[in-house]
Amino acid sequence: MAGKPARQGLDGLKVLHKELQARREAEQAAQAEARRRADEARRAAAEFRALVGPVEPLRPAGRIEPRRVPPPPLPFKRWEDDSQVLRESVSDDYGADWLIETDDTLSFRRHGLGQDTVRKLRRGQWTVQSQLDLHGHRVDEAREALGEFLRQCVKQEMRCVRVIHGKGLGSKNRTPVLKEKVRRWLVQKEEVLAFVEARPNDGGAGVVLVLLKSAAPPA
Repeated sequence: MAGKPARQGLDGLKVLHKELQARREAEQAAQAEARRRADEARRAAAEFRALVGPVEPLRPAGRIEPRRVPPPPLPFKRWEDDSQVLRESVSDDYGADWLIETDDTLSFRRHGLGQDTVRKLRRGQWTVQSQLDLHGHRVDEAREALGEFLRQCVKQEMRCVRVIHGKGLGSKNRTPVLKEKVRRWLVQKEEVLAFVEARPNDGGAGVVLVLLKSAAPPA
């Protein structure tokens, strides 16, 4: 029975991965098609000019030319924003349990990082440069706040941050809803290298310390 939740988590991860992959492929195909059509239009215009050769404007005939209505602009900014949202979207049902190591605390590290990264993070090797307190947030609010917080931290080149999700003592049935979801969201964020539950004197089970990507590899 112990292997069943892990298997379900793995199946969920595979389904999510396929969905995200399909979205990325559809987006890339649409962009490639737009570029292909633009290239074809430029080639057709060049061939037409080469075929027709030099031209002279017609003499004015005294007619009133109707005002030309320009075509609507292409929504490149909206397409870019939609693409960004897709890349940063996270799922509450992401099967991340099997990716989180179970020891005296729950920890996570990206493939390729040594166990010493988690140990250094837990010991305070990296100074906490900012924190986010999710107390009082509903799930949707917490997800959006966490995503924005991580984006700003990466822009400011912060390496180590603290996320306070609480222990769930004030929630229904005293269940730590955000604690589990925050970990699932963090695993899906590419900018997150590792995270670990804080030591008791740093907040314990209600706090997670997060190591973010940097231009330089972590020491």
